[in-house]
Amino acid sequence: MADPVLQVAGLRAGYGLAEVLFGVELHLSRGEVAALMGRNGAGKSTTLKAIMGLLPPRGGSVRFAGEEIAGWAPFRIARRGLGYVPEDRRVFTELTVAENLEVGRRPAPPGHPAWTPERLFEVFPNLAEMRHRRAAAMSGGEQQMLTIARTLMGNPEAVLLDEPSEGLAPVIVELMAEAVLRMKQEGIAVLVSEQNLDFAAAVADRALILEKGTVRWQGSIAALEADEDVRRAYLTV
Repeated sequence: MADPVLQVAGLRAGYGLAEVLFGVELHLSRGEVAALMGRNGAGKSTTLKAIMGLLPPRGGSVRFAGEEIAGWAPFRIARRGLGYVPEDRRVFTELTVAENLEVGRRPAPPGHPAWTPERLFEVFPNLAEMRHRRAAAMSGGEQQMLTIARTLMGNPEAVLLDEPSEGLAPVIVELMAEAVLRMKQEGIAVLVSEQNLDFAAAVADRALILEKGTVRWQGSIAALEADEDVRRAYLTV
């Protein structure tokens, strides 16, 4: 485990009386992409929300960049350098693309090049063509790209990415994959919740499979692709 930026140990969380996570364990190194996989209801989105503080953990440890952040407010975690891209996009619909990006702007850590709209337009050329368009007039896939770009404007050290390929056209999914690989090249750690094995295989170094709120399997993407028994047991519907 080289230079871990995120370490989660014994993470428990739930909604009301329902316990959803039962001691989730994972780690993420700088410049690494890990895919958090599993069927619907396995606890993938809940894991990301609990790490980000959107769902208060009921137990366990979440360490980010050497600090214990379990129990912190989400805005404080974001300011510390952990980005979060929700599945439901949440763009500011009455603002333009350029204005949405400005909302997310935060200084880069010392010694790191800052993300700027110009750099992001290289990654998302579609956004460059619609920089003056209101987000309300964009497609769902375009809004998803804008959400990722706005998160990167905060110059995060790591990003939690929830179901980026869900319900999107293949051409947009390809752009999403390119964006994740660009984050990796920039040294950003990415934990991506994903059901699409093809997308995970295109971007991730390794996979962790959740089943009923517990990590049941982890290993390289190549090992997962080669193991039909694991895929049948935990991923197929």
